[in-house]
Amino acid sequence: MNRLALALSGAIARVTESALGPYQTAVVRIGFSATWLLFLLREFPHRAELYGPDGPWSKPLAEELVGQNGAFTALLWFDGRVWFEIGYGFAMLSSLLLMLGWRTRTMSVLFMVGVLSLQNRSVFMGDGGDNVLHLMSVYLVFTRCGQVWSLDARRARLTAAARARGERSGDATGPALWAVLGLALAAVAAAGRLDGDPLVPALLLAVLVAQALWWAVGRYARTAQPRIALDLVANIVHNGALLVIMAEACLIYATAGWYKIQGSRWQDGTAVYYPLHLDSFSPWPALADLLSSSGTLVMLVTYGTVLVQVAFPFTLFHRRVKNVLLAGMITEHAVIAVVLGLPFFSLAMIAADAVFLPTSFLRRLGGWAARARGRLFSRMGLFSRLSRAGRASEPEPRVPEPGTPSHVGFTA
Repeated sequence: MNRLALALSGAIARVTESALGPYQTAVVRIGFSATWLLFLLREFPHRAELYGPDGPWSKPLAEELVGQNGAFTALLWFDGRVWFEIGYGFAMLSSLLLMLGWRTRTMSVLFMVGVLSLQNRSVFMGDGGDNVLHLMSVYLVFTRCGQVWSLDARRARLTAAARARGERSGDATGPALWAVLGLALAAVAAAGRLDGDPLVPALLLAVLVAQALWWAVGRYARTAQPRIALDLVANIVHNGALLVIMAEACLIYATAGWYKIQGSRWQDGTAVYYPLHLDSFSPWPALADLLSSSGTLVMLVTYGTVLVQVAFPFTLFHRRVKNVLLAGMITEHAVIAVVLGLPFFSLAMIAADAVFLPTSFLRRLGGWAARARGRLFSRMGLFSRLSRAGRASEPEPRVPEPGTPSHVGFTA
């Protein structure tokens, strides 16, 4: 009984005292924001036909659908090409800044608004990866995804170093940014543009109030207890969102695998053959013909896909087997991106898979990237503070000691 109590108390302490998976949430943040940014850049010449006023899915049709399902989209708030261009540029900018990790708390909210606005404006534009991106954009709002590999983490280290030297350091950008967003939200609500599904407006208001409370406590609290309490709540919310992201990825693979088992083409081992000969999914016909020329290979890939998808959720209890299947799934998505011409679907799925990558591997990956960046800056002759910081690998985030708040991640 004592062992059980000790284990339970240790688990509670681990969940409340630190935000788990800092590298995993960082790579999920970078992966999904980069996927969405690359998609928007690729479709930039066709943006008006996909999501704008020139598309076959007209504004009246979109308004009718939104009125039925209550979906959130800011693109229907006003008419005209100018508002659409502002919304599209806003989505690209928020994706870029979230990928870089600048004000991740703010950018994760704006990233969600951009994703939902465009996708709910034209619901038929996507290849399956958009559904994953849609969900993950909401989950990222609840995570402390800027603990590592972000400009926020770099700013936090510089601030801590300045405080250690006895220098006073303040942050006026964050409160000003949230004040502007609060005024914008109030103006939109007063104009009656938030009718429909109340979930997203309520979420925006909740995040705004939480950020205001965090700033007020950090500025005016005379003791550390209020800050510790808020930090504890932030850690619990982050860890819960991380668990939801992992469960969502498992659910996607489990449902896909079990539905495949019910299909006759998957049962007889020929399901992979047919997509390789569809014009819509054959950017490289010669490569598709080469892969489909071997019946044995087609059968192995078909059965292997079903096996990996069904078995993956159960392998989470065994680290080595999980890592092997994870490498197989990432390889499979990379092949799908090239052979079937679905790069953004594959990038979205790889970003979701990244939440299960080992921390040791991600730290080595970050070290390689930092050294490569340092060599690049050295060759360019940029001997600045940024290049010197880039030569060293990202330090592992330390678990805060009991009674010590960690402010990295819950920044503006």
